[in-house]
Amino acid sequence: MRYPELDAILADINRIILGKERPVRLSLACILARGHLLIEDLPGVGKTTLAHVLARVLGLDFHRIQFTSDMLPADILGVSIFDRGSGSFHFHPGPIFTQVVLADEINRATPKAQSALLEAMEERQVTAEGETRPLPEPFFVIATQNPTHQIGTFPLPESQLDRFLLKIQLGYPDAAAERELLAGTDRQQMVARLGPRIAPQRLVELQTQVRAVHASPALIEYVQALAAHTRNAPRWQTGLSPRACLALLAVARAWALLDGRDHVLPEDVQAVLPGVIAHRLRPADDTAHTDIDAVAGALIEAVPLP
Repeated sequence: MRYPELDAILADINRIILGKERPVRLSLACILARGHLLIEDLPGVGKTTLAHVLARVLGLDFHRIQFTSDMLPADILGVSIFDRGSGSFHFHPGPIFTQVVLADEINRATPKAQSALLEAMEERQVTAEGETRPLPEPFFVIATQNPTHQIGTFPLPESQLDRFLLKIQLGYPDAAAERELLAGTDRQQMVARLGPRIAPQRLVELQTQVRAVHASPALIEYVQALAAHTRNAPRWQTGLSPRACLALLAVARAWALLDGRDHVLPEDVQAVLPGVIAHRLRPADDTAHTDIDAVAGALIEAVPLP
């Protein structure tokens, strides 16, 4: 069963983010799977624009947090301020209290500031000033980061990296897409003209349908076999965790739903594999350069289909 609203969302995004159909589709699959998205790439390739477009076409409230080296956790979560009139403290919510949070250049903040997102990403709630406060539903973090070799960046802790369902790259556009970009309308104006294609409640319903997409026992064994291969291969420091297996299944289900299917195929798992493992597999030799598409391809070749 096709979902016209999802096709319309993809079409709107692809009119603005040119020549990046696969990363755009992965981004939407990530949101349908109730996951958080990490986009790592050079400045100027459209990371922030993609986050803005996703929020607008999904009809969600949106806050952007510009991460800097002097940022404190209270700048994200909020702070209590004394009210002279009432003689008591009142909590002023921070920008985390919204449906879509763009954590822009997240790796320019210190690990202490980055850690403020952990509870929000995992449990969709925030504990501040001794009180736990729920976050809106749906809730997503879309984080952008510059390559870690750039000056002024801090590595994300592994525990936080693992909270991101997918990590993608946009890369440079091809010549045709770049020519259309240079000759066309300003992207910010195009984003401003976008309207929502779906209501938030309908998005929640589709997320529920994603969880109902069938994964056969044989397909689950295939996911296990992929993870087992990474755990036994000496080229990696550690293999894929059970959480990574759950992430792989969740995104594969969303990928199948975008195709209008109620069951997962091995091809769905293979299609989303690079984004799931990109931030979870670390080479045993830290100096080694990792081409994640090549890694995923080798992993697919090594593990037979069910």
